[in-house]
Amino acid sequence: MSMKKVVAIGIFDGVHAGHQQIIATAKHSGEVTVITFDPHPTSVIAPERTPTQLVTVKDRVALLKKAGATSVEVVNFNKEFSVLTPDQFIEDVLVGRFAAEHVVIGENFNFGFKAQGTPKYLSEVGPKYGFGVSIVKLQEDRGSTISSSRIRSLIIDGQIERANELLTRNFYLKGIVIHGEKRGRQIGYPTANIGLTNSATIPADGVYAGWLSVGNERWPAAISIGTNPTFPGVRGRQVEAYALDKTDLELYDLEAMVEFGYRLRDTLKFDGLEPLLEQMKKDCDQARELTSK
Repeated sequence: MSMKKVVAIGIFDGVHAGHQQIIATAKHSGEVTVITFDPHPTSVIAPERTPTQLVTVKDRVALLKKAGATSVEVVNFNKEFSVLTPDQFIEDVLVGRFAAEHVVIGENFNFGFKAQGTPKYLSEVGPKYGFGVSIVKLQEDRGSTISSSRIRSLIIDGQIERANELLTRNFYLKGIVIHGEKRGRQIGYPTANIGLTNSATIPADGVYAGWLSVGNERWPAAISIGTNPTFPGVRGRQVEAYALDKTDLELYDLEAMVEFGYRLRDTLKFDGLEPLLEQMKKDCDQARELTSK
């Protein structure tokens, strides 16, 4: 008996616990092809409401495979695609392009022009097109639905431990290490300044404990996000990571990953260098302890 062609559809930004449940459900029926969309449909339909990303598309594909997808297809979501009727979407994409024999979606997945295709509609017409449909109830955690937008809000709010629970992994940011003001270097805490795109979801200003990775190396780190209120000068928010006890790393122009494990404190304005250094020592001690768990 050949395996059924099972298709799971969704945006799957973050590949959180709820998304993993959809893929696990799909795996019960056969080999899973995941269909995901890029750019985010909102960026085409209502650009001013485009959400920031939890992971890049490349990483989303890798996480979906790790969650059990046999293959992942990234469908280019453009103007033409956004105006397909629900029936055209089923005929052109699910049947025509993917020859689906079983389709799995979350209960909040709508499709087709103006999101007119509902999960209920899909399960009603599926048999006519030759496929069964499984609708996965949204996963709950502490009484509310696990969703990408909820995780995004938690991260933006600085509630990194909660966000990580729902993601089932550490939230991270990736970017090229750029030249900052080199101030950390002068005071004995050289930080890697991460260059980020506008689509990145940046945690609330503050100090965090986590990890800094470059290539195959991964170091425990103290991470600072903010505009650095202690030193005058106008600048945007920055994400800087100091690999604990490493003062000789040369990371400029390399791609780095900063993982957030724990929030330590809010950003503070210090009266000069001494109190700042004292606090930084405390932050590093705390980060060292937390990341060694």
